[in-house]
Amino acid sequence: MEQKEKMKQLPLGVKDYVRLRERNYYFVDKTEYISIMENTSDFLFFTRPRRFGKSLFVSMLKEYYDIHAQDRYEKEFKDTWIYNNPTPERGQYQIMFFNFSRIDVDFNKLEQIFNDYCCSVIEDFADEYAEYYSEGVISRMKKTDSAIQKLNVLTMEAERKRYKLYMIVDEYDNFTNSILATKGKTEFEDITHGTGFYRALLKVFKDTATRSLLIGVSPVTLDDLSSGANNYTNITAREDFNMALGFSQDEVETMIRYYQEQGKITRSVESIIEEIKPWYDNYCFAEEKYGVDPMIFNSDMVLYYMGILIQTGKSPKEMLDSNTRTDYEKMKQLINLDRWDGNRKGKLEEIMEKGYIYAKIKSSFPAERIVNPDIFPSLLYYYGMLTIGGVEDDQVKLVIPNRNVQIQYFEYLLEMQQEEYDLDTESLEKSLRKAAIEGEWHPLLEYLAQQYKEGTSIRDSSAGEKGIQLYMTAYLSLSRLFIMQPEVEMNHGYCDIFLLGDTFHYQRVKHSYIIELKYLKTDATDAEAERQWQEAVEQVKRYGASENVQKLTAATNLHLIILQMKGAELLRLEEIS
Repeated sequence: MEQKEKMKQLPLGVKDYVRLRERNYYFVDKTEYISIMENTSDFLFFTRPRRFGKSLFVSMLKEYYDIHAQDRYEKEFKDTWIYNNPTPERGQYQIMFFNFSRIDVDFNKLEQIFNDYCCSVIEDFADEYAEYYSEGVISRMKKTDSAIQKLNVLTMEAERKRYKLYMIVDEYDNFTNSILATKGKTEFEDITHGTGFYRALLKVFKDTATRSLLIGVSPVTLDDLSSGANNYTNITAREDFNMALGFSQDEVETMIRYYQEQGKITRSVESIIEEIKPWYDNYCFAEEKYGVDPMIFNSDMVLYYMGILIQTGKSPKEMLDSNTRTDYEKMKQLINLDRWDGNRKGKLEEIMEKGYIYAKIKSSFPAERIVNPDIFPSLLYYYGMLTIGGVEDDQVKLVIPNRNVQIQYFEYLLEMQQEEYDLDTESLEKSLRKAAIEGEWHPLLEYLAQQYKEGTSIRDSSAGEKGIQLYMTAYLSLSRLFIMQPEVEMNHGYCDIFLLGDTFHYQRVKHSYIIELKYLKTDATDAEAERQWQEAVEQVKRYGASENVQKLTAATNLHLIILQMKGAELLRLEEIS
């Protein structure tokens, strides 16, 4: 009797390709991109947001090209695309691999730490490929304490003997971005400009490697290292690499069906996709492929969800993986939220208010321009906080991809508002719970309006309608019992705030809300206030009658609320039948 194949494990956190293949982990085949990369350029630069599978992809490249891995080729690549379509360069290279996320960011000793790490990598390389190098070369290499000198000694012999060297740097910008965020531009430029030690190492790569790949999150560091990234072909936004990382919906569905066949999932493919799509999907990285390629799922987030579903039979209580908190902190550091100028703040407020912004994606920019408001949307794009959601003439519509990212924006917004108002968020969460479960909404909104008045009475009250909307959005986003959707299109209009009760994850939730915010200047007349109110009544009725809204809120009681402010004063707060 034929023995049944052992079920493949989910590769949660697995970054080693050999381990993934040898230990029978589930593998989403991206090997066709090996061929595309090989035919593109010898020196490549590639970025993607965090948690899209970059390190595993790099590990796959190492195994494919390593001259020492030739005898493992069938074992490691059988049943993949590249196995049936091998390239001429397979198994032809000595691989020198650096992972700069391993470098401890201690600026006072950074050069020494960097040098020591690179020395370790180079000596390991010499041990791995010792049979190719003479004893004299190995001896001279080991006598020097300089990583660049070690590299020079080895690569000179490699050049003489015409060895093929493939130099790969994963997380190339990890420690430099940390320096930029925590220390500043001057310290950053000390290591990336002129005779800076990082720049010097990269020059040796370019001068001696047969092939080289730099992979990371943003192009900031490379622009400074190589004077505009002219030495490397940037494939980040090329249409043929749009889907090189992350998962397509077809790939996710295939994974779900596999675990259904293994008896680990009983829910339908359709119901799972419907649940995870708003949270993890909707990325696009090439303008030409928007509307052509399927949108892309964040692969790590899908694996996080699948891991819990397979283990418990249920969806995660928190659809947001707690590890994204680390991403949030790194992003917060880099954009320096506590010291930004008004123009950048305005850009962020526009994104949070609308859910999108029109901009040009900058393929390259130096660190000194990182505070430029026109660069800011591009920085958010590279970090996965925005993605391509349309193209209009020479501008791209950059959108918030999904709820996963949207929640991080709400956290930014809440921090900003808390600096001004410092409300008791624990009490607010309790009030939001009552609104979601019991339909008790009036005390909550009345309290927020009162706190807004008290806060603005001692601060600048000129923010107007936009200021009130950002304030309300920040505090109403506190509860996970609601799915917060600002500026949702409803019957050819946009409501200000849509609080959709999340009945899928929380069975006790029974209520949803459309909240229309109206603002009057302090000198507005009673007649103007009444006219505005009647317009608002017509608006919320139209929104509530929307077929889309009716479908979304079918499992809840929908409340249509108007909150009218005159300056910082609450003028009227009512539910419309």
